[in-house]
Amino acid sequence: MGKESKKEMMFERMLEKKKEVKVVRRIVFGITLVLLLIGLIGGRSAYKYVTGALQPVDPDAEEVIEVEIPIGSGLDTISAKLAEKGIIKNARIFKYYAKFNNESQFQAGTYGLTKAMTPDELIESLKTGKVYREPVFTITVPEGLTLKQIAKIVEKETNITEEEFLNYVGDEATIDRLIGKYSRILTEDIKGDQIKYPLEGYLFPATYPFYEENPSVETIVDAMVQATATNVTPYLDYLQSEEKSVHWLLTFASLLEEEATAQSDRETIASVFYNRLDIDMPLQTDPTVLYALGAHKDRVLYADLEVADPYNTYKNKGLPPGPIAGAGKSSLEAVVAPAETNYLYFLADKEGVNHFTDSYDQHLKNRDRYLSGD
Repeated sequence: MGKESKKEMMFERMLEKKKEVKVVRRIVFGITLVLLLIGLIGGRSAYKYVTGALQPVDPDAEEVIEVEIPIGSGLDTISAKLAEKGIIKNARIFKYYAKFNNESQFQAGTYGLTKAMTPDELIESLKTGKVYREPVFTITVPEGLTLKQIAKIVEKETNITEEEFLNYVGDEATIDRLIGKYSRILTEDIKGDQIKYPLEGYLFPATYPFYEENPSVETIVDAMVQATATNVTPYLDYLQSEEKSVHWLLTFASLLEEEATAQSDRETIASVFYNRLDIDMPLQTDPTVLYALGAHKDRVLYADLEVADPYNTYKNKGLPPGPIAGAGKSSLEAVVAPAETNYLYFLADKEGVNHFTDSYDQHLKNRDRYLSGD
C-alpha cells in the first residue's frame, strides 16, 4: 500500500474517531444534564461510563448469537433485545447513540451477532439486514430446487450428510418445533396425509452466510425457514383477504418456478393456471408429474401422465397437495399479481420460449410448429 493510501486511511480513521468522540460528548451532555439535576453523578464519571458502555462487550468473542428482530420493532425494543442477548452493555446508551446518529430505520429479521461487534457495526447490520462482518462460508440455494437437491448442496458445503439433513427435515419433532416457532407460516397443512415431504418448498432459495465452521443442521434449516417467513410475511394480509393460506401460495408459486423461464412468463403462466382453476380444468403441468415420479427426465412421456399420484395434475384437478420445489420472490409476486389474459394453454419450444393461446386448436398447431420432430 502506498504512502498516499496510508495517509488517506489514517485521515479517514481520524475523522471517524472525531465523529465518535462528538457523539459520545453529545450523549454525555444529555445524560449528565439529567443526572446533575438529580445529583446522582458527576460529568467526568458520566463520560467514562458512556464511553465504556459503547465498547464491545467482548472484543475477542467468536460465538455467534441469534437475535430475532420482529417486524415493526422500534429502537427501544431492539436495544432491549440486544442487551438481553448480551450483545451490548447498556440498552439505554445504545439507543441514545443510535438516535444521536439519526439512525432509526432498521430491518426485521434474524441476525447472527457477536459480543465483539461495535455499536457502529451493529447499526450497519440492522440497517442493511446483513451482518456487518465476513462469514466463514456461504450456502447458495437456487430457485426451483427440491428438498433432496438442497440436501446435496448442504452435504457438499458442510459436514452434514444428505441423509442426516433429510432425516432432520422429515422428523416429526422437527416439524412440530418449527410449527410452534413459525406459526404464521407453518401450519398443520404440511403434515397432510398426501404430503411427501413436510418442508418441501419452505426452505427459501437464497445465499446464506454462516459465521461458524460447523453450523448444526438445526441452525441451517432454521435460517432457511426464517427466510421463507421474511419473504412471505408481506403477503399475509393479501392471503387473509382472499381466504387463502401460505401453503396455497407456496404451492402455486412452486409450479410457476418450475414452468417459467422469465418474469413475464411467471405472470402469464399464473394467469393460465388461474383461468384453468376458474373453469375446473386440470392444470396439467409436467413438473408435477416429474415430482410424482420422483425422478428428473428431459421429457415427459404420455405413459408418465398416467402415474397414479396426488401430485399428478393431469389426473387431479386443482393444485397438488403441496409445493414441489422452492419458489423465489418473482414467483411469489406472480401469484399475487398475475397477468390478465384469456389464455388456457402454453408450451415451451426447443429454445425454452413459451407460446400461449386461448384455443386448443391453436395449441395443437403450436405443438406441431415448435415441437415437430420430438
